[in-house]
Amino acid sequence: MDHLSFEMLDPLKLPLVQRFYKQHYPTAKPKRNELIYTAHIAGQLCAVVRFRHIGTSYLLLTGMAVAKELRAQGIGHQLLSYCEAYVLKQHVFCFAYRHLENFYHQHHFERQSPQTLPVEINHLYQRYCNQGRDILPMQYSPPFQQ
Repeated sequence: MDHLSFEMLDPLKLPLVQRFYKQHYPTAKPKRNELIYTAHIAGQLCAVVRFRHIGTSYLLLTGMAVAKELRAQGIGHQLLSYCEAYVLKQHVFCFAYRHLENFYHQHHFERQSPQTLPVEINHLYQRYCNQGRDILPMQYSPPFQQ
């Protein structure tokens, strides 16, 4: 695989990400007010992850997608590792599909009880569950550093 490069998306490039999602994750709807990080191979967009502001204090990792033809090659892991240096902090949550719990756990997300979630996050989690989504609430827990 060629060299991967990563960057925080310039909002002017949002249409490129919208096209990417249309191809690889059609239900996702990226918005200008989100923090969006991208991965590129040879200048071509190959993966995206978005962070949505929830209330005034929290971020929700949402809409992570890797190009269909490049999945299972570690690109998603590399993108999240990049994000650990720039955006992943204690106040970041995600709602992981059950089959992806281990993937997020490898990047220091810990499963949470819905009752322990901040009100704003719990409200959104309950809404998604009521829509029939089989998801798990998880919170980023920075690794212990000596």
